[in-house]
Amino acid sequence: MQNLARAITRFNRFIGRWVCLAVLIIFVLLLADVVMRYLVGSPAIWTAELATLIFGVYAIIGGGFLLAERGHVNVDIIYGSFSQKRKALIDIVTWPLFALFVCVLLWQGFDIAKEAIEDMERSNSVWKAPLWPTKSFIPVAATLLLLQGLIRLWADVRILMGLPVDEETFGVQIPDESEAGGVQL
Repeated sequence: MQNLARAITRFNRFIGRWVCLAVLIIFVLLLADVVMRYLVGSPAIWTAELATLIFGVYAIIGGGFLLAERGHVNVDIIYGSFSQKRKALIDIVTWPLFALFVCVLLWQGFDIAKEAIEDMERSNSVWKAPLWPTKSFIPVAATLLLLQGLIRLWADVRILMGLPVDEETFGVQIPDESEAGGVQL
């Protein structure tokens, strides 16, 4: 089971490292749009829309990576001063909210992707960009996020039980602030 968790975490990290290159592609597309506008007097009809579609994939597919790296926004006013076990307990108690969100994203994303693929959906712009490739990433991303969330839940349970939690298998762990001189509640 730990090998599967390690493989999922590695895969999410692999995707996160590669998808970050999408920002460079978006930059080049938007730069080309600006250059065309000022040099030729008219922007290309496809660059801004393609940049938006790439950004859509970039934004959603990185969720599993962010969870593995603990990169999501966290309100640390109170939570940050808790011991590692108390943080794990709070994460376990609030995990059903995460699961509800991701399950709805998966369910609705699957329906959206299915319809888009069946209809070979295109945008209403002059370029008529294909939308189905971008929309097909929604259920894939939701699945990766849910799998990483299950691994995070498992890690939190292990922390409560006093078992070791290695970063390669379970992702980045929040350090115990009480050990670093922080206030323990």
